[in-house]
Amino acid sequence: MPRPGIVKTMSAPIDLQAIFIPNDGEFFRVKLALEIAIDEVVNEPGCIRYELTEASEDKLVLTERWASQEDLDKHSKGTAVQDLNESLSALLAEPVQLVKL
Repeated sequence: MPRPGIVKTMSAPIDLQAIFIPNDGEFFRVKLALEIAIDEVVNEPGCIRYELTEASEDKLVLTERWASQEDLDKHSKGTAVQDLNESLSALLAEPVQLVKL
């Protein structure tokens, strides 16, 4: 009997938003940290979109699109995210909220 071939399903792009709530007076430092991360992340494999889509004194929203869950997982474990988390550790009023769209 012939062996069935391995079927690899195509992964749909992953859309999400990361919501950052800065401490009072820390908006500009949070925005700068995000801009530095964006410059790095846009060059990561599978990154389709990684941009600041809302920025006010009380909330910053980063909109992301990844080609696959695998690309998102690699990004989540990468140095750009680790560096960003370190930069933001004392600047945020609450943990980053990730919302899948």
